Amino acid sequence: MERENFGNRFGVLVAMAGSAIGLGNLWRFPYLVGSYGGAAFIFVYIFCVFLLCLPIFMSEVIVGRRSHANAYGAFKKLAPGTRWKWLGAISVITPIIVVSYYSVVGGWSVEYFLKACTLEFTGGMSRSEMGSMFGDFISSVWSPIVGHTIFLLLTAAIVISGVKSGIEKFGKIMMPVLFVLIILIAVRAATLPGAGEGLRYLFKPDFSKIDASVCSAALGQAFFSLSLGVGTILTYGSYVSRKENIAVSSTYTATADFLFAMLASCAIMPAVFAFGLNPQEGPGLVFETLPFIFSNMPLGWIVAILFFLALIVAALTSSISLYEVGVAYLVEEKHYSRRGASILVFLVAWVLGILCSLSFGPLSGFHIFGQTIFNLFDKLSANVLMPAGGLLLVVFVGWVMKKSDVIDEFTNGGTLKTNVRMSGFVYFLIRYVCPVAVLAVFASALIF
Repeated sequence: MERENFGNRFGVLVAMAGSAIGLGNLWRFPYLVGSYGGAAFIFVYIFCVFLLCLPIFMSEVIVGRRSHANAYGAFKKLAPGTRWKWLGAISVITPIIVVSYYSVVGGWSVEYFLKACTLEFTGGMSRSEMGSMFGDFISSVWSPIVGHTIFLLLTAAIVISGVKSGIEKFGKIMMPVLFVLIILIAVRAATLPGAGEGLRYLFKPDFSKIDASVCSAALGQAFFSLSLGVGTILTYGSYVSRKENIAVSSTYTATADFLFAMLASCAIMPAVFAFGLNPQEGPGLVFETLPFIFSNMPLGWIVAILFFLALIVAALTSSISLYEVGVAYLVEEKHYSRRGASILVFLVAWVLGILCSLSFGPLSGFHIFGQTIFNLFDKLSANVLMPAGGLLLVVFVGWVMKKSDVIDEFTNGGTLKTNVRMSGFVYFLIRYVCPVAVLAVFASALIF
């Protein structure tokens, strides 16, 4: 059976950008900006994305395209008869764990989109009432599970349709829509009285706020946002044509990811300051603070609908990339049909996701290593499996693969003259600098 590829450069860009752009941009990035000093955090984040994480991103694409195989098969093909196949196993298991709890948060987005459509955020509710609404919802049994199921079914339906007809087509339509939605929200937020203070918070850095914890948080967010170490970029890289320029498509993806994160911050922070709220609200910013703002904002119900629609779309573009890793493995290594593989991944993620959802309610008292199931999955993937996968992958490219093969892939056989000139610097980053950067993510989990 002939293996599918993305159709063209735009298809590559929207698919990879979709993998990177998700809840990490629209939910996680804004609250980290608020928690770690605004523009100072953003300044460090830019450095982390383009100097440290972009070469790791390119490394994943190089492994994927060089092998033209799934996350497990790639290491069997490039390092046959070695233990590197276990890195492939990590790269298949991790995204299934991530998508199981990611789809729970995606289900919350579905619920809040429906609440916005039924005008529940129009009564001028207080901040504490919004907090109670969210707490009551996630601690209930059935509503979060229904949302989780709907979100996971949407993900499965897109993946079942295939690489070109499903993943690429969805990205081509919804990624432009996503940017338009967030721009509309950002424009509305900028017109609020007092919004200027929020914009200054985002664009006027106070460099005295930069310390080790800010650097650690920025590096961890860059790693998380670009979907590094979970096999998604490697898998998508295997669908990239030999004609595509890895440096260009990777840089475009990182740039689009950063721009969307900034647009999300511009949509949220001006509104937070306009209503005199604390920007250091943390993870509750999206589901507690923003609904309060929407309920007290003129025409806020329209903004609420647009925002939670954008949140669903952003979550879907990432979840389909996570989902595809397991499907590609089952299709190519276990010879499942795409439909059969998609159903099996759905069932596994659905059951694990139900356990994650119930950990906010009936299973809240059940702990493993002192953590609820949701928190365990989150910490295990974000603090252990993702950085471990990223570290091993960049070591594989820098120290196990032949340098000539890496350079050949990066330069398209020496035909891309600009890439030839920059290949030495990029290889130096991959071989020496990036492993240290990934180790820093590990250290941050232990220290900060």
